[in-house]
Amino acid sequence: MFSLRRAIPVLLLATGCLPNPYDRAASTDTVEGYRAFLRENPTHPDGDAAESRLEELEFQDAKRLHTVLAYKRFLEAYPEAPHSRTAKTLLEGLRFNAAKETDSVAAWKQFLQEHPDGAQRDEAKRLMLEAESRELATTEDPKRLVEYLREKPDDPRRLQVESRLDAQAFEQAKGSGATKLFAYLKDFPAGVHREEARVLLLGLEVEGLLVSGLVDEAEARVKAHPLGPKLTDFPARLTRARAEQAALAHPDPLVRAAHVGHYLRDLEDLKRSLLAPDALDRWQAAEELGQHVSVRAVDPLLDALRSARNPLIRQNALESLRTVLTSLPRPVAEYEVASRLDALRERASSAEMYLTVAVLLDLSGQLPQASTEYQRAFDSGVPDPVVLRRWVDIREGRKQPFSAAVAARQLAVWALNVARDETVTTEGRVPLASARQLCAAAVNARFAQEAIARARAVSTEFPEDLAEFERRAEEARRLTEARLADAELILREQSPGVRTCADRGVTERLEGGVKERTAALASVSTKLPQVGRVLLELARERDPSAQVREAASARLTAHKPVP
Repeated sequence: MFSLRRAIPVLLLATGCLPNPYDRAASTDTVEGYRAFLRENPTHPDGDAAESRLEELEFQDAKRLHTVLAYKRFLEAYPEAPHSRTAKTLLEGLRFNAAKETDSVAAWKQFLQEHPDGAQRDEAKRLMLEAESRELATTEDPKRLVEYLREKPDDPRRLQVESRLDAQAFEQAKGSGATKLFAYLKDFPAGVHREEARVLLLGLEVEGLLVSGLVDEAEARVKAHPLGPKLTDFPARLTRARAEQAALAHPDPLVRAAHVGHYLRDLEDLKRSLLAPDALDRWQAAEELGQHVSVRAVDPLLDALRSARNPLIRQNALESLRTVLTSLPRPVAEYEVASRLDALRERASSAEMYLTVAVLLDLSGQLPQASTEYQRAFDSGVPDPVVLRRWVDIREGRKQPFSAAVAARQLAVWALNVARDETVTTEGRVPLASARQLCAAAVNARFAQEAIARARAVSTEFPEDLAEFERRAEEARRLTEARLADAELILREQSPGVRTCADRGVTERLEGGVKERTAALASVSTKLPQVGRVLLELARERDPSAQVREAASARLTAHKPVP
């Protein structure tokens, strides 16, 4: 009947007589023709016939193409059509063959997700189990094993998989440092390699003592620890540390001048100075403490960063922490950070603790995680100038000048508020703490103004906002410096010898030490060749000054014997 219906319009077309639009569509018998008919004649009596023929033509096209995309398009257009069952079967067959060609767990999971009740579901599940067994037997990806254990808690192969995961995780941790070793101990409470991990961590702890010059303490630690005998390389390392200690104890004045310790106050003295009544003493102690490349400097600096009230103490503590951790051997620095993070994360519940975690993450190069912790530590109602300064530096490092300027503006507002809140009058005594707080405000206002100026020089975003930021920073700088001058004038009237915010005694001593140390290292290698080489190696590896490290490295390169 349908072939006759098609023949009649053809005959009419030949005679030039077409009775209705449907016949014109039927005469072409194409997808486009029927679509045009239905679009132009939505209520035509032959609409159902046109839709039926259009569906059949669309299905024929899908079969001719025989692709996943073609069948998907047909089913989306005709989900309830008579041919939909056939299309689904053909689509399932294509996807089954594609999954079989890939033959991976992911491919079979995808197939079963798309055809949960398909005719080949059971076969797909069987093949997925086979692929899973192969992958579990060969994969070197711990994440894949963890995912399997989470998805199949009752699988009989669980113990075997856990054993492989344990071995792989430890092997990865063993070559990756303290962070991964601590993670291994946390993730594998019954791990086979836990003692090996603890031995490696003990070795890093002891190495930190040795490079800090705490040789006797390191030896005592190994002797007292039950895992000490397993540090098989410790005797050789102890011998080398004793040799370094002997070189530093050489009586020649040139030797003393070549070592950073000659220019520093004792570490215990500096720790006591962190508790001095005058905040200036405390921030200078924090500055000098960073020159002690020792694991024993880390906790006092963290305590100062966390608990000091004056921002300059905390700022210097942060910068000194960076110097210490950069100057220590990298595996040791990572251990010092990871061991503290391992303890802090279990009990961090205050802004001060979040800040400590943020700084440790930041200084160990884990900036994305650190940014999250900085946000947790920050209270917009009581802004922390140390965090704001760090945000300025981070955003400048990311080439985000406008964002850096926003943080700098917040810092300027903080400084402005300090200047307005601190009372300075000639009536009565000016508290020393107030003058020191104004010093911190002035220093940070200048920092903010300089940061905004840098942003204006390179940023084309929101120029009017940046101009307003700069005006606010200028206002903050002028007011803080004026209030500081007033306060210090009163202080000098009361105590003529009092040190002011401009005091650079410690900074100048440390800078002078860098020059003298560089000159001494150049001479000692000639005057005392054997001792000089040890001193040059120590300076190259652990001096807090980049200038001294570079000079020592160049001197060692120049003295290498020609092969």
